[in-house]
Amino acid sequence: MEDRERLLRQWSEKLLETFELEGIEVDVDAVLALAGQAAHSVVRPAAPLTTFIAGYAAGMAVGIGQADSGTAMRSALRAAHAACPPVAGSEDRR
Repeated sequence: MEDRERLLRQWSEKLLETFELEGIEVDVDAVLALAGQAAHSVVRPAAPLTTFIAGYAAGMAVGIGQADSGTAMRSALRAAHAACPPVAGSEDRR
């Protein structure tokens, strides 16, 4: 599990560098939790779509000055979680 976390952190850092977003904190666990909820409560392909749209919404909020990046990301993740139907047979972790 440690290798996976390290690889995801490295990949995240590489992507942030690629898009010239160094210094942005990404809560990998929160993004993966949202992807998991979307995949299990909607359909599997909803995972990347949901995380992309949440990230886009956060970026737009920052771009128009509505919120700083941390607040925008937390708000977008919460909103996307709220939009997902609950996963059958599990407790709601929002």
